[in-house]
Amino acid sequence: MSFSITAQLNKLKKTIPDQVKLVAVSKTKPVEDILEAYKAGQRHFGENKAQEMETKHEQLPTDIVWHFIGHLQTNKVKYIAAYISLIEAVDSLKLLKEINKQAAKNERIIPCLLQFHIAEEDTKFGLDQDEAAALLESEAFKKMKNIQIVGVMGMATFTEDMDQVRREFKHLKTIFDWLKSKYFVVDDSFREISMGMSSDYQVAIEEGATIVRIGSLIFGERNYPTTH
Repeated sequence: MSFSITAQLNKLKKTIPDQVKLVAVSKTKPVEDILEAYKAGQRHFGENKAQEMETKHEQLPTDIVWHFIGHLQTNKVKYIAAYISLIEAVDSLKLLKEINKQAAKNERIIPCLLQFHIAEEDTKFGLDQDEAAALLESEAFKKMKNIQIVGVMGMATFTEDMDQVRREFKHLKTIFDWLKSKYFVVDDSFREISMGMSSDYQVAIEEGATIVRIGSLIFGERNYPTTH
């Protein structure tokens, strides 16, 4: 097989500064592919389906750092609460309450990112600044002891217009700075800005990303059949 996950990963890592975390987006990819990336030194992996992540988690090394990167339904939180390292897409108080509840059951504090709607296209998920303020100022949020908001996440418009993408990433950085100064000024753990994917991660890094989520540049555009 000419495509090598290890070679792709090594090439990619040369383009990402040390202080930026690379999350390998392994959704839909088989355990064998994840294991190849793991053996090449990759530790952070991103999934967007709770039960698929659960299955993979059971089969893979225990030191993998799992990121949940998609829209998370409240009834699926229980499947990942015991081991998840970061839930990247919290877009409602309702979801946060459920994460807090399931984290408490597992005697953990689960780190989360608030997802913001920064794209100029109508995607369904993500807070605006007013909604984020209402969430953070709510009594319900103030009582939560088992979650920790550690930053923000956003997805740019799916477009080849990098000027537009850059504007959207700048907007997310502005939101991060506003939240930091207003709500998290003394909280050192509030530091993550997750933005940028295979097509635009370099622009994201230039605009302040601390986490980039990359799938196709590592694993290829499709599942390559394994040869026996």
